[in-house]
Amino acid sequence: MSDEDLMEHFQAGVVEAYNILWERWTGPLVNFLYRFTGDKKACEDLIQETFLRVYRNRHSYKRIARFSTWLYTIAGNLAKTEYRKRSRRRMDSIQSFNRDGEEFEMPLPDETFAPDKHAESAIQDQHIQNGLLALPDHFREVVILRDIQQLSYEEIAVITGLPMGTVKSRINRGRTKLQELLQDIYPFLENEEEDEDDFDVFFSELA
Repeated sequence: MSDEDLMEHFQAGVVEAYNILWERWTGPLVNFLYRFTGDKKACEDLIQETFLRVYRNRHSYKRIARFSTWLYTIAGNLAKTEYRKRSRRRMDSIQSFNRDGEEFEMPLPDETFAPDKHAESAIQDQHIQNGLLALPDHFREVVILRDIQQLSYEEIAVITGLPMGTVKSRINRGRTKLQELLQDIYPFLENEEEDEDDFDVFFSELA
C-alpha cells in the first residue's frame, strides 16, 4: 500500500496505518536528520517530534502532495530550528568563556553512533559527515536530500519552498564546497567536471 493510501486510512481513523508509516519512514528520517545535525540524541528527539506533528496535523495533509515530500518538509524545518539553537548555544558558551576566562565543556561528537572506527567505510562516513556539518545549512539540506536521500529536484523544490533554479544552484554550490573540504582526503574530488553519477557512487554508503 502506498504512503498516500496509508495516510488516507489514517485520516479515516485507522491507527495501524500510522504505525506502518512510522516503521517505513523511521530509518530514512534517522539518516536524514543525523546527516543534518550530526547528533544522535537530537536526531531521536526530532524523529519523535516529526511523527507527533504528522499525527496531530494528519487532516492538513492533501494527497496532491507526496507523503514523503510532506514528511521531509516537517523534518527539515525541525532540523534547521534545532541546528540553529545548537549553534547559538555554542556561540553563547564561547562568548562566556571569552568574557570570564573560565573553562567550559566543549560538546564532543557522538562516538557511539558510528560503526567500527577502524573500518574503511566508517572512516569515510565520518570524513563526509564532518564535511556536511561544515557546510552552511542551506547547502547542507539540499545536498543531503539530493545525494543521500536521492530525492528529485522537484521534490526538493517543494520541501524547501525554493524555485527549481535555486535548488539546482544550491546543490551545485554545496557540492563544490564539499569537494573543497574533502579534496585533501579524496583527491579524485578535485576533478572540476562534476558528474552527478560520481556523487551517487560517493554517497551510496550513506544512503
